Amino acid sequence: MIAYIKGNLEEKANTYVVIDVMGVGYKIFMSEPAINTLGEIGDTVKVYTHHHVREDDISLYGFLSNEELRMFELLISVSGVGAKSALTILANIEPSSFALAVITNDTSKLVKVPSIGAKSAARIVLELKDKIKNDQITRKEKVGADASVYPQEMDNLEEAMSALQVLGYHKKEIEKVIGKLSVDNITVEELIKQGLKQLSK
Repeated sequence: MIAYIKGNLEEKANTYVVIDVMGVGYKIFMSEPAINTLGEIGDTVKVYTHHHVREDDISLYGFLSNEELRMFELLISVSGVGAKSALTILANIEPSSFALAVITNDTSKLVKVPSIGAKSAARIVLELKDKIKNDQITRKEKVGADASVYPQEMDNLEEAMSALQVLGYHKKEIEKVIGKLSVDNITVEELIKQGLKQLSK
């Protein structure tokens, strides 16, 4: 398994880049927004990778962050979602928005993404929510039984924690950062982004 590739950016195309590592050029498929953000030809870049192996295809897919990589791997685990469709989804929705859509059953947000119809959106929500059912964090664990946390803030925190689980983080990882999150006058999506920032350190 190749966790990431770091080297000189040699080529940029619409669907892939080529990164040179000590004389070896790695062709890595990425979303168009990620390619545009990656850097300029000749720059030293770092790309997180997924080594995709199928009977008739062996490819590398690249991502700018571990959160995007986790989201991609979750998406391709859903029946009917291939690697190219997963890249299209990544190009059109941020991991925090995606996770929130899943845990709130907001399929309307997902069907706005090209290549996702109503049935596909429902299947993505159903299968990914099933993945976290057996590892839910209780409210008491989330807030540490802190009486200063109001019910609405507790609900927001609960949704944010579930969303972080959707993105592939485990219960123990989330528990380590939960105390660092500020819940005062903040949206659920912003809580998710704060959690991702802490978890990526």
